[in-house]
Amino acid sequence: MTRLHPSPLSTLPATLGILLLAAATAGGQSASRSGAPPDLPAVTAVRAGSAGVAQQLRFTGTVTAERDAALSARVSGLVAAVRVDAGDRVKRGAALLDLDPALAELSLAQSRGALGEAKARRAEQERLRDDAAALVASSNIARTQALAAAAEANIAAAVVARLEAEVSREAELVARHRLVAPFDGVVRRRLVDVGEWVDTSTPVLELVSLAPVRLDVQVPQENFGAISADQPVSVQLDALPGDSFNGRVIARVPASDLASRTFLVRVVIDGADGRVIPGMSGQAAFRLPAAAGTATVPQDAVIRGSDGSTRLWTVTTSGSDPGTGRVSARVVKLGRSGEGRVEVREGLPAGSLVVVRGNEGLREGQDVRLLPGN
Repeated sequence: MTRLHPSPLSTLPATLGILLLAAATAGGQSASRSGAPPDLPAVTAVRAGSAGVAQQLRFTGTVTAERDAALSARVSGLVAAVRVDAGDRVKRGAALLDLDPALAELSLAQSRGALGEAKARRAEQERLRDDAAALVASSNIARTQALAAAAEANIAAAVVARLEAEVSREAELVARHRLVAPFDGVVRRRLVDVGEWVDTSTPVLELVSLAPVRLDVQVPQENFGAISADQPVSVQLDALPGDSFNGRVIARVPASDLASRTFLVRVVIDGADGRVIPGMSGQAAFRLPAAAGTATVPQDAVIRGSDGSTRLWTVTTSGSDPGTGRVSARVVKLGRSGEGRVEVREGLPAGSLVVVRGNEGLREGQDVRLLPGN
């Protein structure tokens, strides 16, 4: 007599058996709908964008003044008075230092006396000239005498002109015994004191302007060409944490520092309001706009080879089943990167589908399964 053995499902509770059977049926229906063989590697792919990548470059620099001068006296002499000290703020034209002007003032007085004498002689010669001209008209003197009188008057006038110039020169020498501020600023250093003898080449005071101020930064040669004149810049200073200032590029010096291979870029700082002082350190942030029409992909799509090359895996979908595709490697040239994306300058057609996950072990021409939603 044959003995029947119960099936495995018959030994389970009826409810659990029904659930397992329903799950198996649903899985078979899902596989039939996708049409993709279950053993194909699964990848995630996205379309390459075309908006480019905006980039921000940050460089450290030093705040400098528009005017920073070591002042010297305009004549040699003995210091008679120093009217300012380090830290004093002065306006343009303010008296800073006086030299002893005694000898210069005596020379000026002498020249003025000589000028007065010459003017009196000129007046007398002009009177004689006019009288001689009247006598020539009445034939009382020879014409040669009248011409001689006119010549003497001209000589006297020339002497007056020469002495007037001499008086102006002596007056200028007296004025040059006082040193005045050539611009608004603050005295940084006082270098001489009363009683010292100074020459025209001797620095006596250091004066620095407080406005406007600039931030001078050294830019590497690979970034110098990307910075343009009048470009807006954001400036932050180490001495003023939390504050940000607007600035703009006012100078690009196209001559590099041979030691560091960097170029000077000068940024004027707006709205400093006296808080920004020359000598402070800070950072300038240059925002470079995205290049129009440049393909971009997520950074996860880039595979870097040991030889320094960079490549991407692109996917060509199947016409019969959009859930599957075939991958192909493309060697590319990259550009800027930022915010999780990188520019592809060469090697990637516009609108390409690139693999961003599951691209580690792919082979050329391999069929893949695209995950839902891609």
